[in-house]
Amino acid sequence: MTGGEGGVTITVSDTGTGIDNAYIGKIFDPFFTTKEVGNGTGLGLSISYGIVQDHGGSIAVKNNEGKGASFIITLPLAENRER
Repeated sequence: MTGGEGGVTITVSDTGTGIDNAYIGKIFDPFFTTKEVGNGTGLGLSISYGIVQDHGGSIAVKNNEGKGASFIITLPLAENRER
């Protein structure tokens, strides 16, 4: 986690297989999932995206297909947030 003049950045990374590049543009879409029917709703990243946006922030993904992925969340400091 890092801080700056305008906010804080949180990076969450893994060392798994990464995200198939064919899916990168869809991962924040509601109900998008690569899981089989009955094994997930595809709402997790969509809800996370909405929560971060509602707080004036942004969320992005940095993918290293075959080597893991990182999600970068940037949130404004409370005193800098527009109301």
